Amino acid sequence: MAIEAGLGDLPLFPFSSASASWSNDPVSFLQSLCHTVVVQGVSAILAFPQSRGEMLELDFISAALRIPVVSIVLGEFPRRSLSSKFHLGSIINITANFTSTSDLLNYLQFYLESIKDTSTMVMFGCDMEKTRRIFEITTQFVMPAELHWIIGDSQNVEELRTEGLPLGLIAHGKTTQSVFEHYVQDAMELVARAVAAATMIQPELALIPSTMNCMDTDERNITSGQYLSKFLANTTFDGLSGHIKVKGSSIVSSENNFFIWNLQHDPVGNPMWTRLGSWQEGKIIMDYGIWPEQAQRHKSHMQHPTRLHLRVVTLIEHPFVFTRDVDDEGLCPAGQLCLDPLTNDSGVLDNLFETLQGGNDTVPIELKKCCYGYCIDLLEKLAEDMNFDFDLYIVGDGKYGAWKNGHWTGLVGDLLAGTAHMAVTSFSINTARSQVIDFTSPFFSTSLGILVRTKDTAAPIGAFMWPLHWTMWLGIFVALHITAVFLTLYEWKSPFGMTPKGRNRNKVFSFSSALNVCYAILFGRTAAIKPPKCWTGRFLMNLWAIFCLFCLSTYTANLAAVMVGEKIYEELSGIHDPKLHHPSQGFRFGTVRESSAEDYVRQSFPEMHEYMRRYNVPATTDGVAYLKHDPEKLDAFIMDKALLDYEVSIDADCKLLTVGKPFAIEGYGIGLPPNSLLTSNISDLISQYKSHGFMDVLHDKWYKVVPCGKRSFAVTETLQMGIKHFSGLFVMLCIGFGLSILTTIGEHIVYRLVLPRIKKKSKMKYWLHTSQRLHRALNSSFIEEKHQPKKKRVEKRAHVGNSQHAVWNTANLGNCHRKKYICTNEGQNEVTIYQHQDVPLPQGRTETPPSLTTNGKAESLHTARTSVLQELTELEKQIEIIKQELQLAMDRKSELEEYARTNRTAEP
Repeated sequence: MAIEAGLGDLPLFPFSSASASWSNDPVSFLQSLCHTVVVQGVSAILAFPQSRGEMLELDFISAALRIPVVSIVLGEFPRRSLSSKFHLGSIINITANFTSTSDLLNYLQFYLESIKDTSTMVMFGCDMEKTRRIFEITTQFVMPAELHWIIGDSQNVEELRTEGLPLGLIAHGKTTQSVFEHYVQDAMELVARAVAAATMIQPELALIPSTMNCMDTDERNITSGQYLSKFLANTTFDGLSGHIKVKGSSIVSSENNFFIWNLQHDPVGNPMWTRLGSWQEGKIIMDYGIWPEQAQRHKSHMQHPTRLHLRVVTLIEHPFVFTRDVDDEGLCPAGQLCLDPLTNDSGVLDNLFETLQGGNDTVPIELKKCCYGYCIDLLEKLAEDMNFDFDLYIVGDGKYGAWKNGHWTGLVGDLLAGTAHMAVTSFSINTARSQVIDFTSPFFSTSLGILVRTKDTAAPIGAFMWPLHWTMWLGIFVALHITAVFLTLYEWKSPFGMTPKGRNRNKVFSFSSALNVCYAILFGRTAAIKPPKCWTGRFLMNLWAIFCLFCLSTYTANLAAVMVGEKIYEELSGIHDPKLHHPSQGFRFGTVRESSAEDYVRQSFPEMHEYMRRYNVPATTDGVAYLKHDPEKLDAFIMDKALLDYEVSIDADCKLLTVGKPFAIEGYGIGLPPNSLLTSNISDLISQYKSHGFMDVLHDKWYKVVPCGKRSFAVTETLQMGIKHFSGLFVMLCIGFGLSILTTIGEHIVYRLVLPRIKKKSKMKYWLHTSQRLHRALNSSFIEEKHQPKKKRVEKRAHVGNSQHAVWNTANLGNCHRKKYICTNEGQNEVTIYQHQDVPLPQGRTETPPSLTTNGKAESLHTARTSVLQELTELEKQIEIIKQELQLAMDRKSELEEYARTNRTAEP
């Protein structure tokens, strides 16, 4: 049959004794069974016979195949007395049916009066309800103080209660009930241990079946099954169902260890079941304990009973154990005095504590420390309730404990060596440690976690764009250009717009003007702009201003938070994260050496443990320091989450963070030597502390600290933004300088190459709605005299209601061709150049050298003044002529504009 019991599936034989008619043809049956077993290389057979006949059949099969058969049979051993020293006295049979409680009371009263001199009362066959009823009745009688009550039937220790039971009651039973699967696993472990032992001596005989033909028997050579049977008969171990051993080379027995319990008062005065001893291999092994009357006798004879004195070892782990230096006198104003001897030698510790307790204290002050913390408070509470004193010291090697070089190190090693009686710290309970030492019930539950460090990265070049999403930036600039288009359309379609058709304005609102307005409003630029004149355009411009106000407010509000830089960290989902199982080059993570975290990783993920061994640290504080070091020595640190959470809460820089899902749930317990007398009592007290809220008080005291996220001093530093935060703006400005040079080159290319080609096409010269400068460049004439030097004079003159600027240039007086250029301001500074060649200009004065007199002197000054006055008169005449021509030109212009306006109105 196939049974899944945690060790894999066993091969299933395709027959059973109930269905096969093997008794009719046993030879054929054995041949078939032999081939099946031999082919599969079976070393032993696990069977579950249901009757004596099936056991005989299995015995026949084992003898024929020469393979051991391990059978699991459920049976109870008959109850019999193994001691001849004690004999039962009076027997009270209360199994008779009583019609009322009064009848039972009278019945018990009659017999209890006759056995008052009895020292021990043993009850059999009563469940706990009937037992409590009997004790309720017996309380009405005055029974002797020396009377001991014993429950003879085995009890389930986990279901034992204390209500209604007398002090001093003795009971026995198992802590856990064995189930069928436990026996199956123990049977398979028995075979596995025997095969392993046989393989160490003759592996070829233990692993390779020597029987090839069951019908061909050779008594001269030993078979594999016979060889294995010798080791099966000598295999003994403690299994799940009890102590496994083989009796008489054929009977495998599983003996449970029965524990003996006594109902006594705990240190706080409450009734509590206390373990007195155990029944192992037919012997009673007493732990400790005295009868209640003996306790009274001790109290009466001893005025000052001796207190239990224990030596306690601890390990520094915040917040469970802290240390600080002692004062100048070597004392601890607060906390417990502890020694840091830096050794595990029991002899050295004995001498140090003897010296410390003696009158002449010569212990070096550097070895003295003051210990305090979560576990120290718990230890003080236990010492008070259990009435014991203790000496406290710090473990010499600073390790929790692991199997290394053939012995246990750290706390476990001190407990096994007898150096310490108790280990109190953040001591994780795991399977390996529980097999060699005792643990109390856990006083703190936790799991393993991963600690990383956040990094404040410098703001990148484009960080100033981060307050708004890229879609928002795109939407803003798309909306800007759409608004500019609509502003231009509304202005040109309105009768009041700033256009050539709108109320004869001198300026024109083009698309470039609309862009200038929109960009100025968006960025708050104070440069001069041409706002739209029509009502619709102004309304749309104000709507655009409201839109920009909300966008810039949102941008400004988020700018400070974004510009300080993003906090990045190693994102790990948990222990199964690919970064841990397949670490990239340079990714470093570790844990504390010889801790439960390292033991978990070593057993669960051997390859990961092999990689992280080089990065493991001696203590938790070292791992945290490696994370916070600049540059980092670790990228992630794996340790108990209870310790990591505390380190995160006290981190002044707020750079530590636990990530990923918790894993490997575990608990902290108090370590004790194996089979310690204090294990059960301390466990019971810890359970009481939990139910009464004492453990919650300790947790709030040592874990309720101010989170680093609420500390104001850290916020002030992060908001101080330097030039590195705005480096992108400086880069953008430099890029703008470069682009401006390219824009200048582009202007020259357009002016010298593109515009001349557009001028040749008469249909593409109207660009006033797009750009006035482009329109003026396409519709103006330019005359450039390169060979004649010119002098420009600018005069301001007024004519009717128009303000005009006239610039006229005169050539050299010696040049016979004189030309004059007049620039008039029409529209928006639109320049039209007129060439006046028919206007006679005054002849300039010929520059001749002055004549000399006979005495060599120059002519008089009167002659020079006369020539200057003549030239001024001629210039005034010329100015009057030009004024008349300008007046005629302006009148003609007005007529042409009125004519053009009339024709445009008359068009359908």
